[in-house]
Amino acid sequence: MKFKLRACFVVAAGLCVGSLPVCAHHGTAEYDNTKTISLQGTVTALQYLNPHALILFTVKDDKGQAANWTAELQSPNLLSRRGWSRSTLKPEDQIIVTGHPVKNGAKAMSGQKVVFIDGRETPYMGLPADSSK
Repeated sequence: MKFKLRACFVVAAGLCVGSLPVCAHHGTAEYDNTKTISLQGTVTALQYLNPHALILFTVKDDKGQAANWTAELQSPNLLSRRGWSRSTLKPEDQIIVTGHPVKNGAKAMSGQKVVFIDGRETPYMGLPADSSK
């Protein structure tokens, strides 16, 4: 009887340890966390979808040429707990997005902060210090 109990425990422990990589989340290796950029633009859409919400926005350069950018945010679940909703940003909203650009030069970034042109701030969207909430 004790042998069966130990064997079951060993198998259960092995399954738990073996499943840890499945729970892992992708990192931020694609972003250059040593650089921070701020871009002023016009919201085209807020995609409030898993696994990460996305802000699609248009930025005009010094010559007036428009470029489409994407800012990846946290999960909709976490954003909702911070006070965000699907209507926090609407098409045509004028915003300033601050974050880390992707390393490959694409027009994408990890959004760290979003502020409306008039100075209103969106709710905080970062992870808590202990990253468990």
